[in-house]
Amino acid sequence: MSAPTPHLEAREGEIADAVLLPGDPLRAQFIAEELLEGASCYNRVRNALGFTGTWQGRRVSVQGTGMGMPSIGIYATELFRFYGVGTAIRVGSCGSIQPRVGLRDVVIALSAHTNSSMNERRFRGVDFAPTASFDLVATAARLAGERGLAAHVGTIFSSDLFYDDDTDVFDLLARHGTLAVEMEAAALYTIAAAHGGKALCIATVSDHIPTGELLSSEERQNGFAAMAALALDTVVAAG
Repeated sequence: MSAPTPHLEAREGEIADAVLLPGDPLRAQFIAEELLEGASCYNRVRNALGFTGTWQGRRVSVQGTGMGMPSIGIYATELFRFYGVGTAIRVGSCGSIQPRVGLRDVVIALSAHTNSSMNERRFRGVDFAPTASFDLVATAARLAGERGLAAHVGTIFSSDLFYDDDTDVFDLLARHGTLAVEMEAAALYTIAAAHGGKALCIATVSDHIPTGELLSSEERQNGFAAMAALALDTVVAAG
């Protein structure tokens, strides 16, 4: 198989070697239109919008991935395997499970626990530890500190379930230092590792599970500009 792929209609060379991966395609469009210079759309298949433009002179793409690990797994695999992507940063939302990690705070995910069977199948029962690229983590943490963002570095939980009736698991994970829950990072980290690429998840807290606070869907779509700018600056600074 070569480009274009079943899910991406971009021709070779239309996608940059560094890509931001929001789950929401409309967030991809927002980032392209509000932050990137000279952005053009390269993908509309299944309305998974993808754009390429520049940030501080650096060519960068932004690709919507949909929700969940099976969905991001498709796009991450095609990007790394068929389009020569070397760096992928997920920019998404997460639910805090720690009292100290507040609404609108930024979580920089060092590693990602998961209850997904994807890695169990891939690694034949071995408990593989999906981990971000250290230089991306270090760069993002430094930049966040320099600009005074309320940012937290640590482990997150990538869940297959959005509506999970067993909420006791969040208490268990929180007692072991886990910061937040989302649905994609573990798959992204694993796929990047398989292709010799770099990956990071930066997520803004959209809901606080212990308190029940949450942001509106419009705030989640359009209100994460600071996180997106942090990810773009991380791409530039990390080289």
